[in-house]
Amino acid sequence: MIVHHAPSSSASMTSAAKALPDKAPAERRLRLLSCNILAGASVQRYSEYVTRSINAVLPGRSKLENLDRLAEVLPQFDVIGLQEADAGSLRSGFLNQTRYLAEASGLPFWSHQPNRPMARLAHSANGLISRMEPHSVYDYPLPSRIPGRGALLVRYGAEAEALTVMIAHLSLSAQARARQLAFIAEVLHGYRNVVLMGDLNTEAHSAEMRHLFARCSLQPPEQPTPTFPSWKPRRALDHILLSESLTLERVWALPQAFSDHLPLAAEIRLAAPLAPRAHRLRR
Repeated sequence: MIVHHAPSSSASMTSAAKALPDKAPAERRLRLLSCNILAGASVQRYSEYVTRSINAVLPGRSKLENLDRLAEVLPQFDVIGLQEADAGSLRSGFLNQTRYLAEASGLPFWSHQPNRPMARLAHSANGLISRMEPHSVYDYPLPSRIPGRGALLVRYGAEAEALTVMIAHLSLSAQARARQLAFIAEVLHGYRNVVLMGDLNTEAHSAEMRHLFARCSLQPPEQPTPTFPSWKPRRALDHILLSESLTLERVWALPQAFSDHLPLAAEIRLAAPLAPRAHRLRR
């Protein structure tokens, strides 16, 4: 069931279940999760990028079981940003993985942004799964010499002070990332209460990230959290970044490895005017 149609420049938001609004508390904590799921594939060492490469383009029971393991974790969170979810192609058994995870976890709202179709073999997407119903979801292609990167902008309310969440997956090239982060900074510049989450493929001290922090209200992390590679995390490539108006309570990497990245989690505190109304499932 489509519960929201944003303007023509926007993505649509889909409800995975019927929901009832809770009363908004005076103050609210939200738990966020960013997760590159590698289309459901599990990688446990660098050599498997080569030895198991055929598995990356073929569906399999192990991918579905991996998604089911992740779905068991998702109800702990309020807003989940996915990267490298498959939008429905051969490698996923033509399964929309964002929708599957939303329905399997029982979270009521989802949207996705298909970015890079490769015939019928693979179709990467960013995904959003949410306990709260967004007011609008906007789809932004990111600049790149090779098309196929994008960002989802999610607004929890129409007012200027509403919470704004962007989910992004950036390029491997530093030059492309610099253009993409400059574009993101321009988009986010007009919003006050902002979260940027995703696989940004660079660490917080890189030149392109420093330019991002200089151009918008997002703040660098006090302590980077390594998430890659998942079997021996050394690099902080995944980020949940907040504007200075929001309060970070804690940030941590989940110990469970569902792909070659560990999921990155954060708990944030919102004042009452910013707190989106949560939904509970009708049993």
